[in-house]
Amino acid sequence: MKSNILDKQTQSGLTPSQVYEFMKEGNQRYVDSQLTDVSLDHLRADSVNGQFPQAIVLSCIDSRVVVEQVFDQALGDIFVARVAGNFVNTDIVASMEYACGVAGSKLIVVLGHEGCGAVKAACDRVELGNITSLLSNITPAVEAVKDGASEPHDSSNTHFVNAAIDENVKQTMDQIRSMSPMLKDLEDEGKIEIKGGVYQLASGKVEWL
Repeated sequence: MKSNILDKQTQSGLTPSQVYEFMKEGNQRYVDSQLTDVSLDHLRADSVNGQFPQAIVLSCIDSRVVVEQVFDQALGDIFVARVAGNFVNTDIVASMEYACGVAGSKLIVVLGHEGCGAVKAACDRVELGNITSLLSNITPAVEAVKDGASEPHDSSNTHFVNAAIDENVKQTMDQIRSMSPMLKDLEDEGKIEIKGGVYQLASGKVEWL
């Protein structure tokens, strides 16, 4: 049973590759329905004086993707940023800079998911209120995969949607590097890693890209 929050000494001793392995192992426990038992009372009490998460995950807002459960992470283990379509903007990149540059996290995960409604809407060129502006962040990924996908180029084509979901994760990873020289330097120095994956709704498995 986990009853102690991740502390600074433990976090500092971790390598990015170790944290990546922990996330993969946690996802396998989730797939196998063997989540770690935790003592929430002890974790809450232990967290009062600070937090030292090992990773930050950028996820879609989809209610079926409960990030802490997907990776079997407890209170204090990871930061989670969420926005429909799991893209980045200045505020999200700044949050990643805080997580890695200030709080000491070792891993950034961009997590897309199967059947993403935001990506489907971008494929269908939906225009609705502020959603139109949001979808403009995903459109470049949709456009990038058109040449390699058969028609129709809309949400009725599962192959096309899946390709756009993967491409959106890849482009988001590239945007993190281009928008943040700080994070790019940390990655080049081996102090952090940036990984991307796509969550499968039925199995719960994260397919790493």
